[in-house]
Amino acid sequence: MIDTLIHARWIIPVIPEQKVFKNCSLAVDAGKILALLPSAEAAARYRAKEEIRLDHHALIPGLINTHTHAAMALLRGYGDDLPLMEWLEGHIWPAEKKWVNPEFAADGSRLAMAEMLRSGTTTFSDQYFFPEATALAARETGMRAQIAFPIIDFPTPWSRSGEDALQKGLALRDDYKANERIDVVFAPHAPYTVGDPTLEKIAVYAAEAQIPVQMHLHETAAEVERALAENGERPTERLRRMGLLGPQTLCVHMAAVNDRDIELLQQSGAHVAHCPKSNLKLAAGFCPAAKLLDAGINVALGTDGAASNNGLDLFAEAGTAALLAKAVSGDAAALPAHRALAMATINGARALGIDDTTGSLEAGKSADLAAVDLGGLEQQPLHDPVSQLIYTNCGHLVTDVWVAGRQLLRDRRLQTLNEVELIQRAQAWRDRIAGRTGQWS
Repeated sequence: MIDTLIHARWIIPVIPEQKVFKNCSLAVDAGKILALLPSAEAAARYRAKEEIRLDHHALIPGLINTHTHAAMALLRGYGDDLPLMEWLEGHIWPAEKKWVNPEFAADGSRLAMAEMLRSGTTTFSDQYFFPEATALAARETGMRAQIAFPIIDFPTPWSRSGEDALQKGLALRDDYKANERIDVVFAPHAPYTVGDPTLEKIAVYAAEAQIPVQMHLHETAAEVERALAENGERPTERLRRMGLLGPQTLCVHMAAVNDRDIELLQQSGAHVAHCPKSNLKLAAGFCPAAKLLDAGINVALGTDGAASNNGLDLFAEAGTAALLAKAVSGDAAALPAHRALAMATINGARALGIDDTTGSLEAGKSADLAAVDLGGLEQQPLHDPVSQLIYTNCGHLVTDVWVAGRQLLRDRRLQTLNEVELIQRAQAWRDRIAGRTGQWS
């Protein structure tokens, strides 16, 4: 007797690589995967409290969004079509200064989590103000989360200084140290917002306690040029010198890299979070994802925030990454569909240091799952389910999602979040920010 048997038309485990199993079943008990086996054998071996039949579906590992700013879902469409620094300094930072508070962070995070769940994401890494509000929302919602608390040397809505952010973040980490689904890590914002003294402290803490570090890095050519003008070294060189470039480092964006940067990533074992749609929208540059992968560097996917994307659908991100890699390299074989799916699953788990827990459908791992209905007209004829997942933007076709065996989305209905309430609160924030007579009222 086990908890659940899920019978699916296709099961794509990601590990082993390049495999698609037809008419098989996944056995789940106590939140973990017991076995992946032919449906006839599953019926003979197990009796389940619940059996689920997905006759037109692909069952895959839950997607892993390695970089987002969840609460910025409330700023979706705010200040569009602008270069990065003009967008930040002229629009986003002033709006955040005026509006961001614990209520904003909680409401925005729940809205983002609903969107992520409805498009198949089960794990996300978040970097935003009032991380305690996002952590609480994740705990209540049932998602798996890495809370990367933001460290900036000047005053922000959440902290007075880099030192203040460090102390608040470490206290939050202590609060969640026994939580199996939520991890709290360092997130120095960027090379241009965090000075050497603060980075040196982070390096010491991270090394002593083995705490991961996430940082926006090489997001634009202008960022790299500024670093060279100010201190004569590229940001990757600076992090290497300070002991912050290593296997626990997640470098977000990496849209302006040269061969030396790639060499440093190889040598250090650092990971890359590729956010192609955000980079394209902000004209930030092109992360050479295929070249990095071919160099043995682990590249995962992130959406960035909904203010610069403007969605949190990781299927759309994977499809964009695959197409962009082909265009940038001039090679139609660059970053094929199976590899793009791996970037959205097991590579993301490796980047967050949780690949022993999630990221693939292997016995003993957590039952973090997403089911995608491929029976519709737009997916016909279906020659290759992985190709359909990556190239036909399947986020809206996700019907069911589980985290640690708990179903958080059932037949497109959220189980731990109230969709009507989320919409009402989002619209209330729109009215508050724009003014009731504003252009969006």
